[in-house]
Amino acid sequence: MDAREQPTTKQPASAPATPRGVRAAAWGVRGAFALVFAVNVQCALAFVAQPAAYAPAYELSGAAGTAAVQGLGVAFLMWNATYPAVIAQPRRFRSLAVVVLVQQAIGLVGESYVRAGLPVGHDLLAANIERFIAFDAVGLALMATAFVWLLVTERRSMQ
Repeated sequence: MDAREQPTTKQPASAPATPRGVRAAAWGVRGAFALVFAVNVQCALAFVAQPAAYAPAYELSGAAGTAAVQGLGVAFLMWNATYPAVIAQPRRFRSLAVVVLVQQAIGLVGESYVRAGLPVGHDLLAANIERFIAFDAVGLALMATAFVWLLVTERRSMQ
């Protein structure tokens, strides 16, 4: 194999090396987003594959309950389509990371609104919505913290 056929994995000589702090922050973003992504996808797949196990918690039953829970699972999968690019290359896909954070915030606010409007007497339903609220709040805090760490670290490395 001659020099033209060899794949290049090194950065060009003119490109500066990425500072260690920026690399660490990028891995922090990957970890935070990957954790939230994994839990979201696990939940989505469970809703799609076993809707009967979850429908009663949402006061649903029969074919309509099955379809509603499966539809929610499909929506979760659609919502999470944005995560893999950020996980793979957080520095390249900063704007997509912002989209993920906005989606997470919308979910948190929306779920909180639904929970606040739920009448008394729906304890199981309320508890399930509260679990989503708690997860989305923790996920948002974790991902936002990691993303801000990356942005701050990148900015400092440029000074």
